[in-house]
Amino acid sequence: MSSRRIFLKSVGTVTSAALAAAALPERAAAADEPKLKGRVKQSVVFWCFNARGDKWSIDRTCEVARQLGYPSVELAGPETWDTIKKHGLVCAIAPNGMPGMPFMRGFNNAQFHAEITERTGKTIDACADAKFPSVIAFVGYKWTNPDDPKSPAITQDDAFANCVKGLKELARHAEKKGVTVCVEHLNTRDSSDPMKGHPGYQGDDLDFVSSILRKVGSPRIKLLFDIYHVQLMHGDLIRRIEQNKDVIGHVHTAGVPGRGELDENQEVNYPAVMKKLLDIGYTGYVGQEFIPTRDPLAGLKQAVTLCDV
Repeated sequence: MSSRRIFLKSVGTVTSAALAAAALPERAAAADEPKLKGRVKQSVVFWCFNARGDKWSIDRTCEVARQLGYPSVELAGPETWDTIKKHGLVCAIAPNGMPGMPFMRGFNNAQFHAEITERTGKTIDACADAKFPSVIAFVGYKWTNPDDPKSPAITQDDAFANCVKGLKELARHAEKKGVTVCVEHLNTRDSSDPMKGHPGYQGDDLDFVSSILRKVGSPRIKLLFDIYHVQLMHGDLIRRIEQNKDVIGHVHTAGVPGRGELDENQEVNYPAVMKKLLDIGYTGYVGQEFIPTRDPLAGLKQAVTLCDV
């Protein structure tokens, strides 16, 4: 064999090896991504990863969601929806458009009905146009002035009646547009962080919230069953999922206590809870709403795998 042929053969061998080596990181990354069953539709809750931890942009959040197999990025405002769609994702549940801390001003307080109904109605319209399934809603804080705990408290009976009245009015629009309004139950026990607990929230009893929804009686007014909040207030998660299977419209997760990752440092048996959701025929989304305390990408990868039953 001539020296030229030997040289060309050796170059070809080196080039092939180099190309294969260059492809290794990409192949390794692909192999490292979770291979999901996909029976539980999971979602990344944007605010957790935008306001805390590494403070991801909407683009970065969507990139991670796609990489890990999440079909949705949720609780992101309409200004982000073009980006969400660009990545081939949906927004499983939208914010209601209320300013500030939206859970403070809810349907329990009649003075806010007009504003909440108008803002939520506009979000319902936007969700219908975007083909996104739902929008969030709240009971609200128990004080007549939500910013002043010394102001008179709304009675439980008045809160119930006000919520039913306001949600029935909103239900007509939601039914017309085919968008579900999900009212969230929140815990009042954790006062360590404004996003870990909500002392003063009047919808901290799951039975109270569910009774409001059943009284409204609309297929478009449902419960946001937040596993973290329910565990803090009540526990007995599997039984409570069974008891509320007729009204659950959306689900959130987080580690208990602390609202951190779904790891070995928290107490909820998430695979068992996810299996129960499948057992009751739940077909909605499960939003990962934990506040990252370490690498958020690793936390989301762990969560998506754990909940993929």
